[in-house]
Amino acid sequence: MGGKYKIDKIKQEHTIIDDILPLLEGISIHPLVKSIIPGRINRRKGSGVQPFLRLKYNTSSGFKVLAKNSSSIQEVFIVTDDPDKLAEWLRKKDWVK
Repeated sequence: MGGKYKIDKIKQEHTIIDDILPLLEGISIHPLVKSIIPGRINRRKGSGVQPFLRLKYNTSSGFKVLAKNSSSIQEVFIVTDDPDKLAEWLRKKDWVK
């Protein structure tokens, strides 16, 4: 299968950095989440960092988070109609910093 495809609500057009997919799958179960779109990956310096997500800013269709592990950082866009409510839920679950 070439090109784009989705697993549940997660678009699989690009690679997803190691250990981040389970976090995104957990987020995708929330009924406010319409879609999760991973973006570009950049290398970063660091060692032994556990994977985590950091909220960045709201977009016209939801919000952007940065997914980080010890060697990479990836943009991830979460599509939702209520970004504030979803962000609050993510903070309560301790899935974002």
